[in-house]
Amino acid sequence: MSLLIHQLRFERVVFRRNPSAAFFNFILPLLLLVLVASVFAGDDDELDVLIPGIAGMSIMATTFTALAFNVTFLREQGILKRIRGTPIPPASYLGGLVGSAVVNAVVQVVLVFAIGRLAYGVDLPDDAAGVLLYATVGVAAFAALGIALSHAIPNFDAAGAYTNAVFLPLVFISGVFYSADGLPPVLEGIATALPLKHVIDGLAGDGSGAGLAVVLAWGAGGAILAVRYFRWD
Repeated sequence: MSLLIHQLRFERVVFRRNPSAAFFNFILPLLLLVLVASVFAGDDDELDVLIPGIAGMSIMATTFTALAFNVTFLREQGILKRIRGTPIPPASYLGGLVGSAVVNAVVQVVLVFAIGRLAYGVDLPDDAAGVLLYATVGVAAFAALGIALSHAIPNFDAAGAYTNAVFLPLVFISGVFYSADGLPPVLEGIATALPLKHVIDGLAGDGSGAGLAVVLAWGAGGAILAVRYFRWD
């Protein structure tokens, strides 16, 4: 555990020394929030959809997208192979790597809800425990799926194409910027079968047992694939 905490501190230092990572992980989602929320300022119904939508998108961006990129980069640059040859246990190293992404997700979700409340007067969900549960399960599921996807990415140059091919369509059909209830039945069915919509519903305080089961199933599948096909070089 002490080595895991040490690795986590190191990952936080590396993150802070990479301004572009900070921009895409923090500034860009918040910029989208402010721009879109400004368009719908005064429309409480739209803002009630937008705030949890951006929060859910932030969870996916800081875990799924970031880990798919990072693990691919570390593998292709030979860093994972060198780490494997050091005395640090794999669980401590990978725990620090994933833990840094979790920290980013937590900070981002707090910032999104804080801006929504303070700048736009959006009420926080009444079911705080449910929101925390969905945030926790969502972070774990998308982290596992991000590592699993990295195994399918052939090289770092292709990482952007692979992650965006998943991230962007999922964002637009899962109710990030508008309610997914108004989608055509086919798209709504696809969104319902995928985890992001249910994470957003949970962050809005509208989660259900069936939705939680979908997120857990995707997280379990991602964890199995992440472990089964992980390689150090």
